[in-house]
Amino acid sequence: MNEADPQDFTSYRRQPAKKIMTKPKDGVSEVEAAVTSEPETNRISVDPDSLPTIPAAMEYDYTNFYFGAGTDAFALLEPFDDWWGQVHPAGYYLYELPLRSAPSTRVDVEDTKTGEIRRGLVNFASYNYLGLSYRPEVKEAIKEAADIYGGGSSGSPILSGTTHLHEQFSAEVAAFKGKEAALIFPTGYSANVGTIAGLMRSGDLIVADQYAHASIVDGMILSKAKSRFFRHNRADDLDRKLKDFDGKKLVIVEGVYSMDGDVTELADIVEVCRARGARIMIDEAHSAFVYGATGKGVVEDVGLDDEVDIHLGTFSKSLGGQGGYTAGSLKLINYLRGFSRSRFFSCALSPVVVAGLRKALEIASNEPELRTKLWENVAYMQKLLGDAEVPIGDSTSQVIPIMVRDDARVLAMGEELFREGVYINPVIYPAVGKHKSRFRMSISAAHTTEELEEGAAVIVRVLQRFGICP
Repeated sequence: MNEADPQDFTSYRRQPAKKIMTKPKDGVSEVEAAVTSEPETNRISVDPDSLPTIPAAMEYDYTNFYFGAGTDAFALLEPFDDWWGQVHPAGYYLYELPLRSAPSTRVDVEDTKTGEIRRGLVNFASYNYLGLSYRPEVKEAIKEAADIYGGGSSGSPILSGTTHLHEQFSAEVAAFKGKEAALIFPTGYSANVGTIAGLMRSGDLIVADQYAHASIVDGMILSKAKSRFFRHNRADDLDRKLKDFDGKKLVIVEGVYSMDGDVTELADIVEVCRARGARIMIDEAHSAFVYGATGKGVVEDVGLDDEVDIHLGTFSKSLGGQGGYTAGSLKLINYLRGFSRSRFFSCALSPVVVAGLRKALEIASNEPELRTKLWENVAYMQKLLGDAEVPIGDSTSQVIPIMVRDDARVLAMGEELFREGVYINPVIYPAVGKHKSRFRMSISAAHTTEELEEGAAVIVRVLQRFGICP
């Protein structure tokens, strides 16, 4: 390593993350949205001596190790490793904890800090919104497919990786969505990247909601199109971004925004797009199969299914499996089949996964009571937390953010929740903005009333200890 290169993380001065994408003066980029500070809300008085001590290393974060001086491509590895060695046991170990059970409403989780297996934790971390990943029928379908096809596809979809199961499932997804055709991707991430970069080119314009998922942002970058972001759910700001551009335009929104749990203002977005001649793409990763009378998503729920040009979603959330899809006109899907590099340069989904997804989709289609139960559980948990004055933002979905807004101590809270029987994801900068740290709670149709009450009681108790709620 160059002698001038810093040897530990403290040698790096704290600086805001550099912008990854260029934005116009009146725009709001995802990166800038993430670093925007927000004043602390009123706090309930709490004795600071009663709270855990926070290591100095926690004053740093991933953005301190994104850019660095020196000529060695490995220059940041050593300071990052030094930092990681201090923050991992202080709370970062809560990420990538190995499960020792199915992602059901109660889970067994390996505590990598102590080596213990914590059993029977109430699970609010896994998506699995309809509880389908471990349904006996789904597991049986997977076993039957494994006997025929083995473990993997062993090929790209355009070469040897497509099986009869893939063809059947693509048709079933298209029929479920009420579209002419659908294209299956190995992940939801690759669906976004492949669809956006497969369709748009240099010189085109893409405008996305500022809270768009990272996979959308990466697709925008790879497309080399001019990229802008409009203020969250603000159709008037979207209109300003579109009005002076004469070329090809694509607007991207999400059905449910995964960090806040709120829903897109689709009617207003559609009105602007039609007036400005822009195509519309919606990512329904967190809303497909649970929103709408038949589960088609937010587009069905608000009666605008036919006003959206590109319908995208995942199979990892509500269906409890893996993969993603893009649905739309036959001409659109045929075009993307030839230009979605993230699909045809990846191995196709394993046939056993596809078999499980087919059965999960069948169950979701034939058992609307699952969606009814999910929304009952969502309403009950919101009431439990609301009655205790837990700050849960403006969520109306099965994604409930618990707005801690205490960047220094959110991981310490996460540790106590973990120790006391609740498995839930802490979310910190740069995944969300400064002073916007939170826990992201995922509610499932499979949660029992007792599990919801038990989990809420633990959450309230821990948050009270830290002065987040009375």
